Amino acid sequence: MKRGKKYVEAAKKIDKTVQYDTADAISLVKSNATAKFDETIEVHIRTGCDGRHAEQQIRGAVVLPHGTGKAVKVLVFAKGVKLDEAQAAGADYVGGEELLPKIQNEGWLDFDVVVATPDMMGVVGRLGRVLGPKGLMPNPKAGTVTMDVTKAINDIKAGKIEYRLDKTNIIHVPIGKASFTEEQLADNFQTLMDAINKARPSALKGQYLKSVTITSTMGPGVKLNVTKFA
Repeated sequence: MKRGKKYVEAAKKIDKTVQYDTADAISLVKSNATAKFDETIEVHIRTGCDGRHAEQQIRGAVVLPHGTGKAVKVLVFAKGVKLDEAQAAGADYVGGEELLPKIQNEGWLDFDVVVATPDMMGVVGRLGRVLGPKGLMPNPKAGTVTMDVTKAINDIKAGKIEYRLDKTNIIHVPIGKASFTEEQLADNFQTLMDAINKARPSALKGQYLKSVTITSTMGPGVKLNVTKFA
């Protein structure tokens, strides 16, 4: 794969044989984020889990102290007073069954997170084929299936992110933007890693964290010293 000149130059600054401390890694990634837009800073965590086994699955959510730097659009499925509550709490879209054709037939997906009250999951379940592959299905573990829609919306708007294993047992999550200070990124990163460590499946034998890499949208990855998080 051919890389651009900026990427090649940035890659020269990183010693591939070194596993960096968090502060050095964040500093490097920030200095390498030279795109014309505010790049997202992402963390990629390769685990020793086998997601094919339910007891080794990892899924949860955590509120980053400094948010993600992204304005998040929230869709809430609810009915009755919970519709009014969701609107008052700042949901971008609220509704019920009438939204199904818009999503299923018109391909409307102008939202980042879906929250649903438990009594609406029968309706939302019919959207599984559309929302599932995009990681948008509400889930109790992520706090997106709840009667407390106000808290769910507030948390999401404040910078709540969801983490989960992908098919290759890697967790990919944003921890902010290149415009954040190094301290803000370090705080967000530490909060994420604390949550990931707490989520270690009790059924897992052997090494939990195989590698942790920080990268920006367009820049090369920087590997961290995983022994610091064990």
